[in-house]
Order: sequence, then C-alpha cells, then structure tokens
Amino acid sequence: MTHHPPIVPCLWFDNEGEEAVALYTSLFPDSAKGGVLRFGKAGQEVHGSSEGSVMSVEFRLAGRSFTALNGGPLFKFTPAASLFVHCGSEADVDRLWNRLVADGDVLMPLDRYEWSDRYGWLSDRYGLSWQIMLDREPREGIEIAPSLLFTGDVAGKAEAAMHTYMDIFPASAIVDMHRYGPGEQDHKGYVKYARFTLAGRSFSIMDSSVAHGFGFTEAFSFQVLCDSQSEIDRYWEALRAGGDPAAQQCGWLKDRFGVSWQIVPSVLSRLLAGPDRAAADRVMNALLEMGKLDIAALETAHAGRPAA
Repeated sequence: MTHHPPIVPCLWFDNEGEEAVALYTSLFPDSAKGGVLRFGKAGQEVHGSSEGSVMSVEFRLAGRSFTALNGGPLFKFTPAASLFVHCGSEADVDRLWNRLVADGDVLMPLDRYEWSDRYGWLSDRYGLSWQIMLDREPREGIEIAPSLLFTGDVAGKAEAAMHTYMDIFPASAIVDMHRYGPGEQDHKGYVKYARFTLAGRSFSIMDSSVAHGFGFTEAFSFQVLCDSQSEIDRYWEALRAGGDPAAQQCGWLKDRFGVSWQIVPSVLSRLLAGPDRAAADRVMNALLEMGKLDIAALETAHAGRPAA
C-alpha cells in the first residue's frame, strides 16, 4: 500500500489561533480541537511570545486536519490562498456564509454565478479567505479544499504548479479542469478553475492576470508530515527546487511558485509536548538552528545527549 504523507494546511494567526479554532470547529460537521503546543523559554527572542502561551493548535474541520499557529503579526492572510467549501445544500451555504462573514469582508457577494447557483467569497474576522459554494452535482455533507490563486508574477503558472505537485506527491490526479477561452476575462489557456488531489486529498487552483496587489504569504502554508528522514530529504529537495534560499529555515521553504511549505517530522509535536519543558526547549533551540529538519538531531536534543 502506498504511503500518503499527510499534507496539513497551517494557518498563521497573530495570537487568535485558539479563538479562531473554537469558531471554525463550531461551524462544520466532523470537527474537533486537537492537541495544543505552548511556547517555552527557547526562542523568545525570535517569536516574542510569553512562556506558556499557545503556540499551535491542531484541529479538524469536516474531517480534514489543520494547524493554527500563533506566529505574531509578521505575516497576514491574502485571498491568494483560501479555503474552498463545497456544500450539498443551500442551507449550509447560507449558514456558513452568515457566520463567517460577521465582522469580515465580502470579496464576491453571495449570489448566483455561471458556475454555481449560490456562491460567495469572503474574508473572515481574522483575515482568512473562504469560498463557499453550492455544488451542482449532488453531494452529501461538506468538503473543504485549500485553493490557490496564481496572480501577479506567477499568473499563468497554476497548471505548471499543479503538475509539479502531482509529480511530487503520491495518490494525485486531476479531477476537473477548466481553462479560459477566447473572449473571456483572462488569457486564453489560463486556468479558470481546476480541482486535483495530492496524497488523496482535494485541492483547487486558479489563475488571474488582474493586478490584485496580493500574492502568497507564509500565513497560509502546507505542512508535510514525514515519518522518516528519507521522506524529509525527498520532499525538502523536491519542493525547494527553484525557490527562495532565504526562506529555507526551521523546516520552512518556499517553492518556485512562492507557496510556503513546512517539511516536518511527524514526531515533532511529541518532542515539543510533554511535562519536560527543558527537553522541549532543547528541541526548539536545535530546530531554530536548522534549515532542513534532522530527526536524529532533534531526538538527541530532546534526550539531552551531546550532538554527534
């Protein structure tokens, strides 16, 4: 059986991560708050957060895993990365829209469009972008898919990005593809909308040559949870190719399209959790010195053994 490394969307908040998780998990079926990691003494000169405050929260929405990170004010969400919510009923569309748009902003009004009888695009009170749509094909329940809008310097590269990611991850396939044609609002051949799978989970992409004034930021990244160093090595090398070398630190990288990824050992949360805060601080100090993460070195730091 092919191993599917989990790809977990990571959402960067200033310090409202736990509050946002409480809201989101109250709205969707099959949702729950999971493990919580807290800041220790290590790295305070970097993250500036007080010891014991919430660093990250694992959570599930509509059966899909997410992480909320309290990273401070450095990065902000933009509509270049959003969560696309596919609904099977108009009642679900309206309920989610009304709750998420409260104290937020409307990017496209909830209305009838050529692709859906009920669709809207909004930015919620935390700045996170959501697209909420009534599917025309019958569906039961709700599905959430991360959606990437390729604009600015990467406009027209959505299809290339999709194929790049599909070459890297197993269990990947194109589900649906629509391109702009002659006389439409964007360049012929650009991706109007496409759905595809990576590691068995749904994603979507779009192109736009309109001068939106925004692009991808680290506020919306993807964690690739790896069980071995060989997996870390493989995904790190594949995704960093052509990306910004300055962004390759602490397990983070940007790919050649500007999308942020975290290549993370699946044991990391265990090493950073638990009652032994000195061990967790040693792990964090070791992590802050790394580019690509080294599982053996992190475990050595946790155990308090001298580095090899």
